[in-house]
Amino acid sequence: MQQIDKFTIAIQRCKTIKMDSIFDGKLNIEVAVASGIEAVCKRELLRLGYNPSGANFGRIEFEGDYKDVLRANVFLRTANRVRIVLAKFKAETFDELFDGIFAMRWQDVVTRDSRIIVNAKSQSSKLFALRSIQSISKKAIISKLASTLGGSFDESGAVYDVEVSLCGDVATVTLDTSGEGLHKRGYRTYLGDAPIRETLAAAMIELSVWNPDRAFIDPFCGSGTIPIEAALIGLNIAPCMNRNFACESFKNAPNVRELVQQEAQDSIRDRVLYISGFDINKDAIKLAQKHAERAGVKDKIHLQVGDMRDISSRFSHGVIVTNPPYGERLMDEAELKVLYRDFGAMTRKLDEWCVYAITSYRAFEKYFGARADKVRKLYNSELECNFYQYLAAPPKKNDKPKEPCDKRI
Repeated sequence: MQQIDKFTIAIQRCKTIKMDSIFDGKLNIEVAVASGIEAVCKRELLRLGYNPSGANFGRIEFEGDYKDVLRANVFLRTANRVRIVLAKFKAETFDELFDGIFAMRWQDVVTRDSRIIVNAKSQSSKLFALRSIQSISKKAIISKLASTLGGSFDESGAVYDVEVSLCGDVATVTLDTSGEGLHKRGYRTYLGDAPIRETLAAAMIELSVWNPDRAFIDPFCGSGTIPIEAALIGLNIAPCMNRNFACESFKNAPNVRELVQQEAQDSIRDRVLYISGFDINKDAIKLAQKHAERAGVKDKIHLQVGDMRDISSRFSHGVIVTNPPYGERLMDEAELKVLYRDFGAMTRKLDEWCVYAITSYRAFEKYFGARADKVRKLYNSELECNFYQYLAAPPKKNDKPKEPCDKRI
């Protein structure tokens, strides 16, 4: 009897909770992004024609329909995930949390065989026990499905990844549409030592002054992520156009992938690029070449085994964007100091080039030999790093060669 009373209360509360049909009409779409690059992702959304809200704790929201969900997944370079906001409601107790989630029309969202995963986050909330939030939320969903659909649930079908996020006394329930994180473009099947995420590499390039008419060098390119992401940007290739997303297997999902795919194909702009990547490790360069081929940009970038100290250029202006080794990556501190001194010396030979480098080593500026014009805090996965930005005068109008990159860019 007590359980029935709880269900009755939840049904009554349903009138106060607005939840759009998952695919009919406008959706509230949430983009999850790493801390420090929210503004970059917001600019991407503006370029795609949306009107995003201000970033809040690594989340940016905008309105759209299911096609816009797919467009965000396919086109965004710096986003981690794209989610649909299903509901927001007040929840100061676990009873209120259960009732609020039970009140939602889950029977319109999932099927009887759906595999439902619940993740939880809590910030400045009275409800902070994440496991309890997860278990109570999952129980509320299953209870609602049992009361509306009846029967048993084998969870052998499509995966529905639900996140319940509590911020203060407000619970936000979202449904992940991406599946695997959007840093997984599909081209990087082999991992070198200490790779950088594709989304972070794209953000670093977007934060630089580089454009496709300028020379670009990564002197520590490793398995090629930064030069490959630069080529994808230069050719306007949608980063995730060659992979699938969780939402494509959702209940009643409209069949619009072909339209989004055609838009991505039509957006590609073939052009000459002046992008080079160097690494002293020949195995890393072999990986980079394989990744460039899988990404469809092998003939647009030059990848070469070479010592950073020997790099020179026939360009008077250009942009260096790189993820050099640091303490947590491959080298001890003594080696690191020498490497950074030599890196600084190399860039001073290219004194009219802009330099952008990410590292967690706090004394980078000291050994590089110059104070950065700007320093921005970014995260390489969970590792807090600084993104050092050294600016230079803009290039002359005709500062580009007649042919694409070669060994001496």
